[in-house]
Amino acid sequence: MTAANTAELLIERHGPVAVLTLNRPQAMNALSQSLIRSLSAAIVSLGRDETARVIVLTGAGDRAFSAGLDLKELGARPGLLGMVEGEGERPNPIRAIAQCPKPVIGAVNGVAITGGFELALACDILVASETARFADTHQRVGVIPGWGLSQKLSRIIGPSRAKEMAFSGRFISARQATDWGLVSRAVPAGELMADVMALAQEIAEVDAGFLSDYKRLVDVGYGLPLGEAMALESEWSRRHNAAVRPDELEARRAGVQAKGRSRET
Repeated sequence: MTAANTAELLIERHGPVAVLTLNRPQAMNALSQSLIRSLSAAIVSLGRDETARVIVLTGAGDRAFSAGLDLKELGARPGLLGMVEGEGERPNPIRAIAQCPKPVIGAVNGVAITGGFELALACDILVASETARFADTHQRVGVIPGWGLSQKLSRIIGPSRAKEMAFSGRFISARQATDWGLVSRAVPAGELMADVMALAQEIAEVDAGFLSDYKRLVDVGYGLPLGEAMALESEWSRRHNAAVRPDELEARRAGVQAKGRSRET
């Protein structure tokens, strides 16, 4: 394991898996401007690093994944709130994750609130601690979301549930988030990182180019009407599969069978 740490962001390497930890537990891992810059830069850098296959994003401590933007900092700097979406060349961790060719797994270890909720939603896969909770509290502070929450959440859990969260500010539990399809699963708090790291290591065994293409296919298709998305898949499938050699396919088939047998013993 190797580590490259800043005060607010911890970066650890476990072979092909990079773990990014938001490291402001005293502030519930709120996203300061410096943390936004560090996180965005780290994701972009890891996206270009050929030795990194999977990125895991989590928060320090057991209270919070992230409480969202640092409102104390925003309140002290007039005009800053209108700039946090990261338009143009401004750092934007949501955009960095979307453009990253590597899968990003969110290990939600505590509350994910407002901007922290948006950061979680940007991840490709979410696994939550059973003690995690989610809330959209934009209405409490009178701020319109700018990182996609108002549009993404309704597409994941449906408009009625999304509006209930958006209008009331109520928290939902990890179990409820699992039932609604917001997270893949909820696991005991003490098992969260072991579960996520096992998943990350398994994903890291897949060819990096294939993972990048598959991630992009899912993301691009998700934003299209179903008919157009099906046509997109058909086009990409023909182009990609035509280049797969029979000997490569046979070797991979044998590998899948061997792995399956090892898991049965």
